[in-house]
Amino acid sequence: MDGIGFWMAAVAAAVCVGAGKGGIPIVGMLSVPILALSISPVTAAGLLLPVYVVSDMFGLWAYRKAFDARVLAILLPGAMVGIGLGWAAASTVPENWVRVLVGLIGVSFAANLILRGQKDGPPKRAEVAPGLFWGAVAGFTSFVSHSGGPPYQVYTLPLKMTKTVFAGTSTIAFAVINAAKLLPYWHLGQLTADNLHIALMLMPVAAAAVFAGVWLVKVLPEKLFFRLVIWALLILSVQLLWTGLRA
Repeated sequence: MDGIGFWMAAVAAAVCVGAGKGGIPIVGMLSVPILALSISPVTAAGLLLPVYVVSDMFGLWAYRKAFDARVLAILLPGAMVGIGLGWAAASTVPENWVRVLVGLIGVSFAANLILRGQKDGPPKRAEVAPGLFWGAVAGFTSFVSHSGGPPYQVYTLPLKMTKTVFAGTSTIAFAVINAAKLLPYWHLGQLTADNLHIALMLMPVAAAAVFAGVWLVKVLPEKLFFRLVIWALLILSVQLLWTGLRA
């Protein structure tokens, strides 16, 4: 893990992690694919997890007053179950199967929103049963392939939160999910001394990108913000689907 190519990919991945924690839609999920251009995806996921966790701290501070407590209370118990399932199945479930599943869900949902348009009616209520289900899916896919964003958004986009509350709720939810993944990742041998050393050097880059992301959330018009969320969901889901099917 050295050379100009690796460090260019690592810095770009750290910027994506930080910007995602600052509230920019889906950007953080690009980090592992970018770093996987230079090293194996499994090593990339383990290396970046500490960067995610530290970036979460800055994101939590930035959005400490902007979140939906009910959504978090519903999603997070399901996510913990999903993480447990991901840990138990880590050696038996191929990552590419998960990529295909997540890609299909994301493409279907985003395409439906784009083709039919977002309705102008009142926001939906955060229901418990769907939230527990999608929380579990998000926790599982986040553990296996760091791709928890599409399932999370399938549940949260119809709630029509404001852009700041949407970003804050997302940041807090995945901060908890990432922290819960530390012990299982260590147990599976994905947190090594070398990985932690490199992650430590990338943390300042990610921290600066968090605040850049927060600033962009504030200045983007709300309709444009959610349009970016939906298109980012579609693009990333297509990429996940293609990667899984090709492999």
